[in-house]
Amino acid sequence: MKFIMLGAPGAGKGTRAALMAEHYKIPHISTGDIFRANLKEGTELGLKAKEYMDKGHLVPDELTVELLLDRVGKDDCQDGYILDGFPRTIHQAEVLEQELKKLDDKIDYAIDVHVPDATIEERMGGRRTCTKCSQSYHIVFANTAVEGICDKCGGEVVLRIDDAPETVHKRLEVYHEQTKPLIDFYNERGILKQVDGSGSIQHALAAVIEVVGY
Repeated sequence: MKFIMLGAPGAGKGTRAALMAEHYKIPHISTGDIFRANLKEGTELGLKAKEYMDKGHLVPDELTVELLLDRVGKDDCQDGYILDGFPRTIHQAEVLEQELKKLDDKIDYAIDVHVPDATIEERMGGRRTCTKCSQSYHIVFANTAVEGICDKCGGEVVLRIDDAPETVHKRLEVYHEQTKPLIDFYNERGILKQVDGSGSIQHALAAVIEVVGY
């Protein structure tokens, strides 16, 4: 089975993808991991991507898809994979679809993890991170024993810039403008499945199994 994870930042895509990877025995693949691996190994594709990155340019969609296809061509992806973080735009989805079609392949399911914006703002705005060991907390759901002090290492626990209200709001704006149209894109292809991302982590995998059918 080949999955694509959709949803706003903070919706819990990564959490669900990790649970799905364990359940279906297939790899959870993020484009960030692919870039880092190719840059570290100095592959030909990685060096091509580095040329753009060193100039402060975005890596072209076609090259990103080439890197992605190289990754999903590995032996551990024979039974399927879960893509997390790609595609983010209609153009990226079209390029991926075209290249997979050349290989007589396709995505089986696009899982949309739906969470209201207000819930995401509450989730992300309440996050706190240790500056020393990177342990994560939440002021509502999992706070530190001592205000502002990491339970694990005693480091300072702060609100990251990525989780600041103005940053979260901007990220949601970008999502609605660029990425949300993918919901219609995959719905038109008959492979979109929506799950409620507002529930507990315990229900996260069960919700996916329910819509997929196994």
